[in-house]
Amino acid sequence: MSKATLDSLIGATAYDERGEKIGKVKQIYIDNNTGSPTWAAVSTGLFSQDSLVPLAGAEHQADEDTLRLHVDKEQVKSAPHLDDGGRISSQSEQELFHHYHVDPRAAGWNTYGRQQIRPGGDEPMTHGHRDTGSDPSMVRSEEQLRVDTESEEVGRARLRKYVVNEEQTITVPTTHEEVHVEREPITDRTGTRPDMGDEEREVTLHADQVHVQKEAVPVERVRLEVDEVPEEQTVSDTVRKERVDTEGIDDDRRRNRP
Repeated sequence: MSKATLDSLIGATAYDERGEKIGKVKQIYIDNNTGSPTWAAVSTGLFSQDSLVPLAGAEHQADEDTLRLHVDKEQVKSAPHLDDGGRISSQSEQELFHHYHVDPRAAGWNTYGRQQIRPGGDEPMTHGHRDTGSDPSMVRSEEQLRVDTESEEVGRARLRKYVVNEEQTITVPTTHEEVHVEREPITDRTGTRPDMGDEEREVTLHADQVHVQKEAVPVERVRLEVDEVPEEQTVSDTVRKERVDTEGIDDDRRRNRP
């Protein structure tokens, strides 16, 4: 379609993929190399700067003057904003690609075909241009493991009291009486009259008897105490890392450079 059809996006109401209103389209940014529309600046009313949204996968309803974007409104709220001057540097664009999870190789929006770029004073104000040649760097990303701990129940401990029978032996000191015969010769017979005949004498003997009784008495208090024991556990998982390959660079010459 014509450039006027692309220009009709200016002022259209942008919605996210769930149908929530984002804001008004204020400007379209075109890739200087491919001529494909890539980004749209949308006024959300939340910030003084416009929010940049990707046009990849967008659907334009010209009769309803709406633009349905393939993003979520929350992504737009947290997206990087335009730098002063209204231009998009290569570094800023890489941050936008990462934020919106957009493949840079499929970022162009070719619904209206490629545009003819005519740099100069007659350049249409509705089209912006990103700076593609000023920054030769790229962002290399990698996944890192983030580990935290959470206390969870792994078992239960309980006290249970029960009765068992056991033999207990106690040594008790006792006494008993025994009889022995003592004989004492009589040397002074004065006053002693012999009495011939039968006669008997007796004594009462005593002995300690042991009586056993049982009595329940408290002997100790038992409770459960929980101790926290420090230890170390090793966790592992697979992470992804981006690698950077070079083309057209003489590695030997670069290593030998003084």
